[in-house]
Amino acid sequence: MSEEESLIRRAQQQDQQAFAQLYEEHFDKIYRYVVLKIGSRTEAEDITQQVFLKALRSVSSFRWKGTPFSAWLFRIAHNQVVDYLRKKTKQATVPIDDLAISSGNDPQLLVEQKVNIEQLMSATRRLTEAQREVISLRFTSELPITQVAKIMGKNEGAVKALQHSAIVALRKVLSAGLE
Repeated sequence: MSEEESLIRRAQQQDQQAFAQLYEEHFDKIYRYVVLKIGSRTEAEDITQQVFLKALRSVSSFRWKGTPFSAWLFRIAHNQVVDYLRKKTKQATVPIDDLAISSGNDPQLLVEQKVNIEQLMSATRRLTEAQREVISLRFTSELPITQVAKIMGKNEGAVKALQHSAIVALRKVLSAGLE
């Protein structure tokens, strides 16, 4: 039995320390995934907390089938993001000003980073939903192709193709913006 499987079984038996360890191991990746999807750090914190509350409430229903626990968490996160976006009124822009930008005290660097983030967010809006999902899971949440494939319910070849087409599209959009 793997260490993760053991942790999950303990969490299913109401072991708070086991669930806390699962929370610590997965929080950052789930948070980065959510913040990229919705563009608001504050909202992403709330949604990520909701993901873990749902996970805590339903951890007993998780069945170990060889699929990583994180795939189950990302499915919950995806559903929470979809619910959030469905409820949110349609807006033309995504609030970026509350994204974490580490620039020290250099105002010029702060502005340059903010512009780069805005360009990237704008460029990702031109991708298909599947391409955005792959980019978010692969690069924001730093997941391997095999795990992304399981989360998305696709084979690894399809994920690689989506990732490649998304990167090509992003390069095209970003390079056109620099001209």
